[in-house]
Amino acid sequence: MGVQNQTEVVEFVFLGFSGIPNSHLYLFLPFLAIYSVTVLGNLMIFTLIQLDSSLHTPMYYFLSHLSCLDICISSVTVPKILVNFLYQRQTITYNQCMAQMFFLISISGTEGALLAVMAYDRYAAICKPLHYSRLMNPKVCAILAFATWVWGLLNAALHTALSSRLRFCGINQIHHIFCDIPPLMKISCNDVHINQLVTHIASLFVGVAPFLFTILSYVFILCSILKIHSTTGKQKAFSTCASHLTVVIVYFGNALINYNRPSSGYSLEIDTLVSTMYSMIPPMLNPLIYSLRNKEVKGALTKVLEKSLQVEERSLDLSSVGKGEF
Repeated sequence: MGVQNQTEVVEFVFLGFSGIPNSHLYLFLPFLAIYSVTVLGNLMIFTLIQLDSSLHTPMYYFLSHLSCLDICISSVTVPKILVNFLYQRQTITYNQCMAQMFFLISISGTEGALLAVMAYDRYAAICKPLHYSRLMNPKVCAILAFATWVWGLLNAALHTALSSRLRFCGINQIHHIFCDIPPLMKISCNDVHINQLVTHIASLFVGVAPFLFTILSYVFILCSILKIHSTTGKQKAFSTCASHLTVVIVYFGNALINYNRPSSGYSLEIDTLVSTMYSMIPPMLNPLIYSLRNKEVKGALTKVLEKSLQVEERSLDLSSVGKGEF
């Protein structure tokens, strides 16, 4: 592996858990539990939105996309971590690393843009209620959702293409728990100035711009809520934004900690903790936030459970009648 060529590196070794002795024994079950809760919780939200007609509104249409994204972003990183725990080898092939990075960047960029679109939806509902049906009609919602996915894919394609040109000169140890842009640039042995420049520019459009747009939307929303005279009206208006605002704080807060690290860097243990929180905690919390704080989602869940119980009771009654006749 002394030849100075990136093709010499056929796999990378993750060092994120190297500081934790017997990490496969202690972390496999917690990681599996978090991943299971994430998938089941988001699948529940997505299914409820499809089954309950009262949730066929723009806000829940975008929430269904958010649930899909949360399942995807967890599935990009956690299953590989679990497999590595089982085989006790923290490795990933070069092609798998590029694929993992592509989907991670794509989904992260899409989610940031989607949260900004959801903020605009809340702005239209509270600040422009008379024009809401026109501003957020089904065609507009579909175009906005499609645009967020394309936005994320284009961003990921750009970064992955640039990362594929990096040379590693036989260095294959990544101080991380999954493949991402900063750790790959850190171990590259060729000039990464273009990669760094593109990363900084892209972060303005993919990270900072959606965040500022979301903040601006909530400034207008807050101004509109303060103009409402009744306390009940204010509470009702704010309750429609509370879940989304909580998700925004969790998502952008974790992204800020993960991607805006001190120049000296974190210790390996802190870096692993930060990366774990960024990739696993927000997708797990989102369905909990929307189900616990949202009366409509809780109501839809109650109706679905009641219907399933009624169907089960009817099937039991029919089976008992059939046995009696026999």
